[in-house]
Amino acid sequence: MITILAQAEDTAAKGGSTWVTLLLYAVVLGGLFYFLMVRPQRKRLRDQQQLLSTLAPNDEVVTIGGIYGHIEFVGDAHVILRTEGGGKLRVARQAIARKVTG
Repeated sequence: MITILAQAEDTAAKGGSTWVTLLLYAVVLGGLFYFLMVRPQRKRLRDQQQLLSTLAPNDEVVTIGGIYGHIEFVGDAHVILRTEGGGKLRVARQAIARKVTG
């Protein structure tokens, strides 16, 4: 990729079209943007959706606020968590950050 950019700069320096160089830079930057930002974010979103679809009663989870609890009920938009002290919390389903393993 670097050699392509170097060749494009040489062509532009010799009186070639600068539009080709600009287009090449735009394509390279677009590719980097996609692979460094868009693709990982889509993977993270897909993993979070998979986690939310597999929630079941008695799973131990952590919310995005750091609250640990066991799921008692799973609804469409919320879950009921039983905390260690015996209290119950109703939290949004999207607020579940991860399942606790082990």
